[in-house]
Amino acid sequence: MRKLEKFDRRTILAGLSASALVGLDRQAFAQRSFQSETPQTYSGNEVIAAGHRFFGGAARGLANLVERATQQWGHPSAYILGQEGGGAFFAGLRYGEGMLYTKSGADAKVFWQGPSLGFDFGGDGARTMMLGYRVRSPEDLYRRFGGIDGSAYLVGGLGMTALAADNMMVVPIRTGVGARLGVSGGYLKFTPSATWNPF
Repeated sequence: MRKLEKFDRRTILAGLSASALVGLDRQAFAQRSFQSETPQTYSGNEVIAAGHRFFGGAARGLANLVERATQQWGHPSAYILGQEGGGAFFAGLRYGEGMLYTKSGADAKVFWQGPSLGFDFGGDGARTMMLGYRVRSPEDLYRRFGGIDGSAYLVGGLGMTALAADNMMVVPIRTGVGARLGVSGGYLKFTPSATWNPF
């Protein structure tokens, strides 16, 4: 009876050791897979240079906003350069189009539209640069990104918001022309072709 108990203990200990090793191997494999799936990113200088070329003289505060974004969320794997227009009287709509650039080279024309609701009044037109985090391809972008948007300018300004979906993030940096004041919640829906349907 004692010999059997010793055998059982040894078998159990051997089984636990093997299970632990298998668990470690799986964990190491998961870490390697995660690292291999991590997308390449743009440096802060690359983003600022692209933004300065796009915004021109209106990009005086761009470096500060990009620095703040990289401190908070890291370096983006993609960015969009485009233009948009919107208006609101409590409820609002926004439409835009631009070119998506990814570090992997999967570039594409994209469109976005979306509703908002909140304490928000006015209308604006904006040149927009959007930083994409963990966005690898246009297909990653084709969904709704939700968040809170705030605007406060009467003639023009540069502002930044953050929208999230499925462990990805899009951070629009806008230089606006118009009159807009308020805070609203809503989303932007990205699509491969233009549509008037914001939902």
